[in-house]
Amino acid sequence: MGQQEKVATSLAGAVSEEISASLTAVDAELAHRYPGDPGTRQPVHTVYVPGDVFEPGTLRSWGDQALAALDEHAPDAAAFAAVLGIPEELAGPVHDRVRAKLEREPVEDLRIDFEDGYGPRPDAEEDEAAARAARLVSEAYANGTAAPYIGIRMKCMEAGVRDRGIRTTDVFLSGLMAAGGLPEGLVLTLPKVTYPEQVTAFVQLLEAFEKAHGLDAGRIGFEIQIETSQSILAADGTAAVARMIDAARGRATGLHYGTFDYSACVGVSAAYQASDHPAADHAKAVMQVAAAGTGVRVSDGSTNVLPVGPTEQVHEAWRLHYGLTRRALARAYYQGWDMHPGHLPTRYAAVYAFYREGLEPAAARLAAYVAKAGGDVMDEPATAKALSGYLLRGIDCGALDTAEVARLTGLTRADLDAFASPRRGDLTVTAP
Repeated sequence: MGQQEKVATSLAGAVSEEISASLTAVDAELAHRYPGDPGTRQPVHTVYVPGDVFEPGTLRSWGDQALAALDEHAPDAAAFAAVLGIPEELAGPVHDRVRAKLEREPVEDLRIDFEDGYGPRPDAEEDEAAARAARLVSEAYANGTAAPYIGIRMKCMEAGVRDRGIRTTDVFLSGLMAAGGLPEGLVLTLPKVTYPEQVTAFVQLLEAFEKAHGLDAGRIGFEIQIETSQSILAADGTAAVARMIDAARGRATGLHYGTFDYSACVGVSAAYQASDHPAADHAKAVMQVAAAGTGVRVSDGSTNVLPVGPTEQVHEAWRLHYGLTRRALARAYYQGWDMHPGHLPTRYAAVYAFYREGLEPAAARLAAYVAKAGGDVMDEPATAKALSGYLLRGIDCGALDTAEVARLTGLTRADLDAFASPRRGDLTVTAP
């Protein structure tokens, strides 16, 4: 084996101890502020339905309308692939999975809207609608028809609508508690946040509600909707969105980009308001950097071009939506908004094509990393984390099957979880 090297040191053990002691506060700060991804499922989209429109059959209706659009405007796999430019080898698998998804789980995340999509109403009317929403959500969870994630978007914390937003939140949450408790998939969305103090105020509201009902502190989380320029760049030149995450005190689950409010805020003309505008790219890049490592996820916005009308017009809208969704996925925005049932086919087509076309290369790279087999790419632990996250997101949304990922990687779901969130425990790889 050769000559054994003599190991020499110059420093006393106390030096290392002193350095570690000096960094204790930093270590604690890193663990607190940057815990990493929570390791839970992230929905691929959020669907908004006005509070007075939401019905027990809303989700099934969206799925049926999406299937009907496919039947009318792209009746088979080849036709659908031709419209969107999906490669021939993916045409069948993507088409079949899209139809299966629309039949089984057409909506992954539903937001019952009491803000822009609902508008100003008499107090008694909004009270009734919020109480009704709570009842319908509770019933949906009880009978198994709820989306995996569901909740409300209340009015914001600005002075003119603050009291109304607080009351709607209270009515909705109180209704859920009266019907049996808060569901695991509950999501609240706080819109039009401009100052971190508004986030602090919402936290205060949720703390009061938890205390009133004897809930665990921090039980209720929420998303922060980024719709104003001040939420990206504060008056002092700092990134306000980073301070908003801090102000949420661990309750923030997501940052959602509001395409049209933000575009209007910075003066973009209506004809050019879109999620691929440079102003949108800048805002989302700041959001992405501010959220990185915090466990807070970023969502893209929406398109207001609806796939309705004659087939040619539907195809044009589908191509636009498909392209925007693929663009977002490449930029690591794994969630977006869908405004119409006709957007569902292209949402899932874009997501499924994204994961299926990358399945074999990603699986091969991860398997090579685990086996230390090398290859033409030298990957590091951070890349293994990204590869595992990619495969897990594909499994969660239905683009990939656990069995096929296990066959290609030799890894179990638990193994993938360990690679994707290594801080959660020791990385022990087992056979599938």
